[in-house]
Amino acid sequence: MKRLALLCASIGLVLGSAAPPPAAPRTAPAPAAPAPIVLIAQAPPEAEIARPAPVSPPASEPAAAARAPEPATAAADRARRSGSVRVLVSIPAQRAWVFRGSELLATTPVSTGKRGHETPTGTFPILQKRVEHYSNRYDNAPMPYMQRLTHYGIALHGGGVPGYPASHGCIRLPHSFARRLYHLTDFGTRVTITSARPRSTRHALALVR
Repeated sequence: MKRLALLCASIGLVLGSAAPPPAAPRTAPAPAAPAPIVLIAQAPPEAEIARPAPVSPPASEPAAAARAPEPATAAADRARRSGSVRVLVSIPAQRAWVFRGSELLATTPVSTGKRGHETPTGTFPILQKRVEHYSNRYDNAPMPYMQRLTHYGIALHGGGVPGYPASHGCIRLPHSFARRLYHLTDFGTRVTITSARPRSTRHALALVR
């Protein structure tokens, strides 16, 4: 009986040593770390995409300012090159010269304004032309082939040419010359009246403006 009890106890010890150790208490798994949040910027709709402002081409040179009236010498040089008709009247010489460009077309005696009615000097464009005209200021005096130079009555026209100043300010020409000159000129033709006495045709050409 004692042997049986001892045998059972031995078997119990063997079985006890062979039994697996008690399992460790189970713990809840640690929560997984959240995945990092990656922000992806979405491109705005095409209409909202800022586009670079159009680059305008470089500004060109500013337009030239309005031209100032050219000097008289430049105007004379331009007239010479273009072949324009120009007229020179010399009060002390009582003579007129007609040029086309640099070519002398004709010269003639004239009669300018007498004392108290002096002919003005300067360069004047022809403003009006009339084959038959009568003075509004001096007793309806005839002024054939009239070519007006000023708005106050100074003109080229046919009339008596006694060889000295005898008009009321106009420039009288021999009738045949007045007719010829009338057909050479046009509106705007420049007539220079000078107090200089040309020494030669070249000098006269240098005086026209």
